[in-house]
Amino acid sequence: RTGLEMGRAQAMQAEAAGIEPDVRMNPILLKPNTDMGSQLIVNGQLRGNMQASAYFSYKQQLIPDILQAYQSLCADYEILVLEGAGSPAEINLKSQDIVNMGLAEMVDAPVLLVGDIDRGGVFAQLYGTVALLEAKEQQRIKGLIINKFRGDVDILKPGLRMLQEKTGLSILGVVPYLSVDLEDEDSLAPRLDRWERRAAIDIAVIRLPHISNFTDFNALEQQPQTSVRYVARPTQLGNPDLLILPGSKNTMADLQWLRSCGLESLIQDKAKAGLPLIGICGGYQMLGESISDPQGEERGGHIAGMRLLPVHTEFSSSKRTARVRGSICQQKGFFSCLSGYGFSGYEMHMGQTRRIAEASPFALISTPDKQLAEDGAVQGNVLGTYVHGLFDSGNVAANLCAALRQQKGLSTTPMPLPVLDYTVYKEQQYNELASCLRQSLDMRQIYAIMGIKQRKAASVSTLE
Repeated sequence: RTGLEMGRAQAMQAEAAGIEPDVRMNPILLKPNTDMGSQLIVNGQLRGNMQASAYFSYKQQLIPDILQAYQSLCADYEILVLEGAGSPAEINLKSQDIVNMGLAEMVDAPVLLVGDIDRGGVFAQLYGTVALLEAKEQQRIKGLIINKFRGDVDILKPGLRMLQEKTGLSILGVVPYLSVDLEDEDSLAPRLDRWERRAAIDIAVIRLPHISNFTDFNALEQQPQTSVRYVARPTQLGNPDLLILPGSKNTMADLQWLRSCGLESLIQDKAKAGLPLIGICGGYQMLGESISDPQGEERGGHIAGMRLLPVHTEFSSSKRTARVRGSICQQKGFFSCLSGYGFSGYEMHMGQTRRIAEASPFALISTPDKQLAEDGAVQGNVLGTYVHGLFDSGNVAANLCAALRQQKGLSTTPMPLPVLDYTVYKEQQYNELASCLRQSLDMRQIYAIMGIKQRKAASVSTLE
């Protein structure tokens, strides 16, 4: 709502809790844009690019920002969950820790330690983590949880008893591996490994090395007879029905990667042959005539684009972040299926893109300050837009996939039951996860650890 930038994971957690995402929930955000560096975003605003070694020395200076966000949230909410990052026992980093045990000590918070059994070695993970902590840190841990367990929990119980004896900590529950469809947090998401065609309507997304905001396409997967796959090599591309260039944390580097691995020429050939092609944010920038970076925000200099849209992008030190609503302009050809439909989403990008020849704008958008502006460009079967979340609401995804089915002659095929609105679908997934957690965890003890003793919660015993 404020146009400030925060992590997708924290926004999803707020959505699951039924509250408005708030940048205070993610006061420090690192967005990797090279192998050794990241954008540093503090309270939703870009503070600059920083190499890993520089950030390690600098991050203690961010403690006042973190504590200010924490104290402000404490005034508004009864319960705060402080989500750690990585392991609390990274002994090479612990002296400068501001997100795990370091933060817990700063605000005097009790700690629950969670181990992912699906990765293997969970008993060693949990016991080793506790053993590597200092005595005062060990005292702060109030219980252990095992996550993503597949199988019969009875087989696990002897190990749980031994773990409890060795650590002196209660086992608060074992959460089963669930098939709930939640949006993935980062570019290591399992869905990015899907590259084979799985349905009648085949949507291929290019898996860029610095791909961002790939959750843009989850709503498309819910459409009838439609699957989404991620392509990282020319041999995986095949003959999709729709091709998408997603956002990127480093547009110029990813464009050069497309060029060097051979995917660029394939994409150009497919587009010239009439394949519908959509570029979003960084993908939109790549589709243009050229990209320039006079201030060195990414790699500096000038690079030719894919020349599939008559637009030019120039980077600057300013970053646009805004929640937007809009309506799609009247289009011709394949994308006429989207004409007139409304949508909501957000923009989050470096640089400005301008049309330099005859091309239609994609949409008219309005920002919270009520300003109207043209977004994107469309030329024939190629579309570019800066709007993330375009497919999540309204009828955009449904109409796009219906046009793809019709193009393949599938419009007369008996269709499955109507697909739920994506917002409703996500709420169902959150509820399924919440129900499982209530059944799997000793919620009475967890509430007691938080100092809340009047909650009605079922108590489970993992060790019985």
